[in-house]
Amino acid sequence: MTGPGISVVICVYTEDRWEDILAAVSSVRAQSYPALETLLVVDHNPALKDRLAREYKETEGVRTLPNAGPRGLSAGRNTGIAASHGEVIAFLDDDAVAERDWLRRFAEGYSDPRVMAVGGRTMPVWASGRRPLWFPEEFDWVVGCTYKGLPPGRVRVRNVLGGNASFRRAAFEAAGGFATGIGRDGDRRPLGCEETELCIRLTRARPGAVLLIDDRAVIHHRVPGPREHFAYFRTRAYAEGLSKALVARSVGADKGLESERRYTIRVLPAGIVRGLRDALLGRPGGAGRAGAIVAGVLTAAAGYVVGSVRARRAATAFHAVPVRGGTHE
Repeated sequence: MTGPGISVVICVYTEDRWEDILAAVSSVRAQSYPALETLLVVDHNPALKDRLAREYKETEGVRTLPNAGPRGLSAGRNTGIAASHGEVIAFLDDDAVAERDWLRRFAEGYSDPRVMAVGGRTMPVWASGRRPLWFPEEFDWVVGCTYKGLPPGRVRVRNVLGGNASFRRAAFEAAGGFATGIGRDGDRRPLGCEETELCIRLTRARPGAVLLIDDRAVIHHRVPGPREHFAYFRTRAYAEGLSKALVARSVGADKGLESERRYTIRVLPAGIVRGLRDALLGRPGGAGRAGAIVAGVLTAAAGYVVGSVRARRAATAFHAVPVRGGTHE
């Protein structure tokens, strides 16, 4: 099939994920719809950059470059966008592998010129080999995966999820890049939502823009052992609340919390009911899942309140810098 040239950006920061990084790159190189190029953006880690440069020295189509901005995922992605040449830029987590038709599904979505972003489905690969009995599917976003409650198929959405997403270059030309001040910074508090803020900004800059999720564009995301524990679940839920407060400050609570209201009102109560029903039927983990949903909601709400107060007091500002790329192909 013919379609847009797609550059793939993988942001990396630690040698602890060496084997994961190699697997991610291999999955991109095995795509049925070949990537125009793969860019490994290294977040202020010269040793890792040098090691990757040696590893891919003779590999055509793979480039290694340093994050040209402040430490963190947003600046790393902006560096990749600016250095890329594709009409479309796709993002893959450094601890994930893409299925063979991942880029093909993205390319199909861009057959409609109104489409500015296409995301996919992210499946968890649990370190223990199975989902913890207490862990509700409604909260799979805690481990960076697609959660129960998202509609199936290829559907229009408010925002794509950053670890498995793609954007037309024109989207960044219209709205700027990922905002610094939101999102992850190495191993610090697990913040997020930088892609949500960008997508809302994009649809304001281009009111006719269409953003899609196609659940056939699948990646498999590794969930390390520590993230299977309730302590991480609680920490990540709290951080999500902090992040949502930053998004609401940047783009307004009305749009910034639009999807979250539906999720809280419709999806989560149904999950609690299912968990309690399973508990009554003697199925393992039901009560734990119901309790985890309640705990997750309360913890995220607490993070949102604290984040809102901090943002107001600090007069938090965000910087969505313009990004420019190379020659489009």
